Amino acid sequence: MSNSIKLTIIGGVNKDGTKEQVDRIEVNPGDILGIVGPTGSGKSTLIDDIEQLAQGDTPTERRILINDEEPDAKMRVDPRLKLIAQLSQNMHFLADMSVSEFLQMHARSRGKDPELMHKVVELANTLTGEPIHESDQLTVLSGGQSRSLMTADIAVISDSPIVLIDEIENAGIKKQDALALLAGEGKIVVVVTHDPVLALMASRRIVIKNGGMSDIITTSTEEKNVGNRVSEVDNWMMDLREIIRRGEIVEGVV
Repeated sequence: MSNSIKLTIIGGVNKDGTKEQVDRIEVNPGDILGIVGPTGSGKSTLIDDIEQLAQGDTPTERRILINDEEPDAKMRVDPRLKLIAQLSQNMHFLADMSVSEFLQMHARSRGKDPELMHKVVELANTLTGEPIHESDQLTVLSGGQSRSLMTADIAVISDSPIVLIDEIENAGIKKQDALALLAGEGKIVVVVTHDPVLALMASRRIVIKNGGMSDIITTSTEEKNVGNRVSEVDNWMMDLREIIRRGEIVEGVV
């Protein structure tokens, strides 16, 4: 499946049944689109509409187009034709198999070289401070390890050109590296977040209020500079967490 698709969100209505203020948003391969707003405002509902490829048949009445066209009905129900992969904060593996077995199985199901598992594990280990080994059982991986592994799997093995991410700011993963990896592979990345690091990584962010898209903000150069500075602090905090987690003494901290 080609990554060269365009995602279009056609506005519907908010919780009051009033027309959304944003009529249409187009997202291209390699774009990172943020979704921001207060808790309970309807951010995850927008993610759900995209995941379902809604056609005016959800409470928001939004429509999702692929390459400016209504997606084929089979695309909405057949997992083999699925365009969308999801990452969430509350994700754990249930399959009783090793990391290598899982990745090889996934690669074969996609018609790809099972040896890609080595690249997936290598990439995953750049996203987490907790080393992942090919022999590890999936069920013993921590939340951060699981999300790092799935991010790398989506980047390397998955054919899904659209990735939906629902609040991974506290997920034990180098989140900005994860987003950059996925976007660098030509994926469309849509991320729900309260985190300024992720919000300012996005080229645009949709503001959700009262269940509706109320505005879309293009990230300015000044905002990106602020985001870069906050990202440095965030990386420092993650390194500090790993030092403490390993039971080591924190030294030389300013």
